[in-house]
Amino acid sequence: MEIEKNYDGSSLLIALTGRLDTLSAPELDVVIKTALIGVKSLVLDFSGVDYVSSAGLRVLLSAQKMMNKQGKMLIRNVSRDIQEVFRMTGFDSIFTIETPAG
Repeated sequence: MEIEKNYDGSSLLIALTGRLDTLSAPELDVVIKTALIGVKSLVLDFSGVDYVSSAGLRVLLSAQKMMNKQGKMLIRNVSRDIQEVFRMTGFDSIFTIETPAG
């Protein structure tokens, strides 16, 4: 998985490419935990994500819990397949999700 971070003041955009699975989730967890100091808005761009495992969902839930204390989190550009994973697990009611236009 590729992880790209872009700061804009108190906002952080993390663009992900690849699979968010058992192998890549720990790396994303470390990136998020070290990058959120002072961040009021976290946007995760999922346009390049093609798979999310339960390990990935745990990392996203942990990030959401952190952001609930200090700001807001948005998951953007979520594919239909991953939207379905969020829906089936009930995570669609926990996360703010923005789907691609069209």
